Amino acid sequence: MEIRPILAYRLAICGLALSPLFVHAAEDEAMTPGAQEQALPAQSGVGTYAAPADVFVPESSVARPGDEGRFAHTNFVIRNTRGVHPSTRLEDALPRLSLPAPEANPEATFAEYPASLACLYGMTSNTYAGCAPTNNAAYNATGGGRAIAIVIAYHYPTAAADLSYFNSYFGLSNNFTQVIANGNGACVTPPVDAGWNMEAAMDLQWAHAMAPNAKLILVEACSNSYADLMYAEQIAEQQVNLKGGGEISNSWGSGEWSTESSDWDWVFRANWQSGKPIKFIFSSGDAGFVPIYPSTSPWVVAAGGTTINRDPSTGAFQSESCWAGAGGGMSLYETYGTVFGSGTGPWTDFQYPLFGQSNRRTPDIAADADPASGAWVYYNGGWYVIGGTSLAAPLLAGIMNNSNNRLGVAPSPGGYYTNAENNLLYAQLLTYKEFPKNFYDVTTGNNGTAAVVGWDACTGVGSPRGKNGK
Repeated sequence: MEIRPILAYRLAICGLALSPLFVHAAEDEAMTPGAQEQALPAQSGVGTYAAPADVFVPESSVARPGDEGRFAHTNFVIRNTRGVHPSTRLEDALPRLSLPAPEANPEATFAEYPASLACLYGMTSNTYAGCAPTNNAAYNATGGGRAIAIVIAYHYPTAAADLSYFNSYFGLSNNFTQVIANGNGACVTPPVDAGWNMEAAMDLQWAHAMAPNAKLILVEACSNSYADLMYAEQIAEQQVNLKGGGEISNSWGSGEWSTESSDWDWVFRANWQSGKPIKFIFSSGDAGFVPIYPSTSPWVVAAGGTTINRDPSTGAFQSESCWAGAGGGMSLYETYGTVFGSGTGPWTDFQYPLFGQSNRRTPDIAADADPASGAWVYYNGGWYVIGGTSLAAPLLAGIMNNSNNRLGVAPSPGGYYTNAENNLLYAQLLTYKEFPKNFYDVTTGNNGTAAVVGWDACTGVGSPRGKNGK
């Protein structure tokens, strides 16, 4: 298939003077690229957010300088209502972090249920006023199909049992496959890691909650090294292709490094060879205003994070705001060029109307991530309320699966390689009718830079509403 430059930008508004309403007007976007690079923290993934005492950050979610391009971390945090010290090992902290079952738990008021998020995000026609948290299977999401793969590091021995219990408790179905990506010879069976196991529990349970008819596939890498995780990514592509296409959800990453684009971007654009539409979703990080890879790859959908604000008396939905920990910002290394395969360019021009020939910005779209409005997760005999952009990624994977638009990275008509999902998301941003119908524009809150009307570096184009346009 011939690769050639795109002569007309995909949103057909090249040269249009953009309204500041649709471009992030806060400090980060007002600066020149060079000035913003100086303002960004070191690219270790350590940004502007420090977790408060009521948020527990597991070891697996800690960003460590020097890991960039070598090892990835998870992006989940746990609601900590009992004062567990942040230095406690996760295995030791679990008994005190666990909570009674959802319906008998005053400590976790308004933690999200499958029904409440299905109602809020429009994954069911049986909605109810206020979308307050409730365990009523009549309001659960309906729909979904093909496949959703979850890529994680390490082996999760109780995955099937935990998912089955979650589904039984909330009235959901079961359709699950577990695959070990060990064909690269890095292991036979990966070791067990509690942090990555909890990550996988949340990813499986909440992708499924948004698309209950999709086939779930857990793909386990031998370790959290980029070499092993990217090999697992390719196994996930094969598995999803066998089931007709679908989504690959990833809730991990690290700080950026200078050769990221040439090192690994090819993994996400290579799936056009599979013959089936496959899209990749990556969480944008939990450190506030700083970008992380792979969410900065122009070939993936970057998932930012919101807080769901509810009436303290009734639990009725009031608004969504930017979660302070949600990752985002301008990539230093995914720069604009005209040589295919390096960073952004005419083949990934979805942000051109906002920023012109400039570096990749994240996120693209957002969903619930604040542990204060976190979701119930069942793991190895206990219930937890968990948040982080690790929650947003599988939620969005399920929502996009349920939308059934079957987009991904593939040659478009005429032969251009393109990220079709992001093309669709950004094409609606400047529309008068479709954007407010299909998205909730998050305009309050701050992750180190303020949420504003239109796109911003915390929530992207906003959060989803309904199945159209995803």
